[in-house]
Amino acid sequence: MLKKPQKISMFIKKWSELDWRLLLLVIVPLSFFFFLFSLSSTHIASVVPRQSFNFGKNSSDVKSSRPHMAGGDRWRIAVCLVGGARRFELTGPSIVEKVLKRYPNADLFLHCPMDKNAFKLSLLKTAPRLATVRIFEQKPVPETEEQVRVLTAANSPSGIQGLLQYFNLVEGCITMIESHQKQHNFTYDWIVRTRVDGYWSAPLHPKNFVAGRYTVPSGSVYGGINDRLGIGDYYTSKVALSRLSLVPEIDKAGYRQLNSESAFKAQLTALNISYIENRLPFCVVTDRTYEFPPAHLGVPVAAMSSLCPLSGAKCRPCTPVCKDGCVADVMSSLDNRWSWTDWSNGTLELCNAEGGWEKGWEKVFDRVAGKKLGQERKRVNGLKFEECVGDFRDMMRRAAKWEAPAAEEICGLGLGMTQK
Repeated sequence: MLKKPQKISMFIKKWSELDWRLLLLVIVPLSFFFFLFSLSSTHIASVVPRQSFNFGKNSSDVKSSRPHMAGGDRWRIAVCLVGGARRFELTGPSIVEKVLKRYPNADLFLHCPMDKNAFKLSLLKTAPRLATVRIFEQKPVPETEEQVRVLTAANSPSGIQGLLQYFNLVEGCITMIESHQKQHNFTYDWIVRTRVDGYWSAPLHPKNFVAGRYTVPSGSVYGGINDRLGIGDYYTSKVALSRLSLVPEIDKAGYRQLNSESAFKAQLTALNISYIENRLPFCVVTDRTYEFPPAHLGVPVAAMSSLCPLSGAKCRPCTPVCKDGCVADVMSSLDNRWSWTDWSNGTLELCNAEGGWEKGWEKVFDRVAGKKLGQERKRVNGLKFEECVGDFRDMMRRAAKWEAPAAEEICGLGLGMTQK
């Protein structure tokens, strides 16, 4: 029987007799292979979820490849504004101050119809970064059999065509953003889609940026989910913003006769996108009239002076006619699956919106919004044709891409003047 030292001696002798050249041929390639594999695995994990658009993907499996920097100061963010500029002298400056300037690396994308209010978009000359501006002549969107089956004209002022026009505005965001990304060879960390007619009472907080989930406002769900704002990473936003393209997927899933909000919920559900509902500090400024007090399925109109986050509820500058106990009575009578919005803590105030805006609403707005935003409102009211043209030309020089009528045409339509 061999003793332990003899065993070790024989092992060393056999080891020394091996062909070292053969070992090198085996070990070196294997080491190189494992090194490459580790690199490729990291690359795939960080890139594939952002570059693919696989309808079968579950959003809960999608993780952001970039760290969540404190406060979002280093995030690359695309902010897309859609809709008409009817009251943009009230809403535009708040968007610049509370959203665009809050995030230093936020690029602005603008997708708006050409109309008599488009000249007010010149307020965006103060936006820190301009990516793409598209102001276009709206044309009818061809209606398909799938769209007619899936969508309903009920409660839409312009019927199904109104929904299609809105969907087209929203989907234009992802089209512009993807074109910009491709041209400059990068991918945005986040995409924020909001409305031109949204007034922001406080800054957009970084807590609303959640990887793998789409953030929407709470309340005002109208049988689905609130579609007046959306925040998500690239993949979830691509799905959420493809409002026209994904109607066939909703149709295949068997959904029928949906309004905008319920179609949006069906879209996210059909594509396995999870979402969260947060209270967000903005409201949609409206000129429409509504019954007061609102019935069970009525629409409450909040006073812009309300201290709570309004989450996209309809609002106007007014002297509140309903506070405290009155608000509790009104809001508790509303259907929480329809127009209801959060009214806790007694900070919501309501307007009587049965008629037009009250006399002196300008002073009410200036008091609520503050001196800086009040000055911007006054500046638009006194805007001269030459100033308007100069502002748009300045924006044109700064934008990476400009698709809009001539500045003279935009300003002339709204200010009643033509180029001399």
